[in-house]
Amino acid sequence: MADNALGRFLRARREATTPPATGRRRTPGLRRGELADRAGISVEYLTRLERGTDRSPSGQVLSALADALAMTADERVHLYRLIKAGTTCSPPPPPQLRPTVKAMLATLEAAAAAVLSPSGDVLASTARFHEISGLEDERNLVRFAFSPRAKAHYPDWDQVANDRAATLRAAADLGDHSAAALAFELSVTAGAAFSDRYDTVASLPPAFGTERWGPHLLAYETLWFAGEGEHRLVAYFSQH
Repeated sequence: MADNALGRFLRARREATTPPATGRRRTPGLRRGELADRAGISVEYLTRLERGTDRSPSGQVLSALADALAMTADERVHLYRLIKAGTTCSPPPPPQLRPTVKAMLATLEAAAAAVLSPSGDVLASTARFHEISGLEDERNLVRFAFSPRAKAHYPDWDQVANDRAATLRAAADLGDHSAAALAFELSVTAGAAFSDRYDTVASLPPAFGTERWGPHLLAYETLWFAGEGEHRLVAYFSQH
């Protein structure tokens, strides 16, 4: 991350935010105390963030600041990227699927089917899945479910969002680092729409059921593969 880029961004957004109408003011935008009150954090902690002495805020704190500053979806993504830019860890290489897994997927070419990682990454899919899933260039089902395009794609978005959050929580609770990292990302970029679901998951995600993708009503089944990757095959079949 560039030197204190996070702190500069937070301060710039604070100073650009319309303050409450309380008469003449010497400083532009919100005072630190006003923003701290809105976000539910201390003034001292906000000062450390803006000065760059603390560069590792939690996703909950970042989401609260984004809400308090009425950040747009793009600004939330930028806020997350500022945090991510400060890490030095390289992403792991994509896993190699066994030839037999690829062969099984090929037999389902007429259906919308995909091999998924625990965190929801699409590792391989059929052409039909790519055609109707709505993902386009996105490669993760959970991230897509909490993107601006998802509500238009999923008529039953609340159900899908709940199930995707439950899937991610189950993987993170079992120690999947990619799932935990994605949960942190979405707590910032999607805010309460994700966090409220993720924090209150009370059941395991369903392994079968139905979903509506655009005009398509689909029944799905899940098959887990043996091996260290804990990959799963999800096949969706049109219902008439």
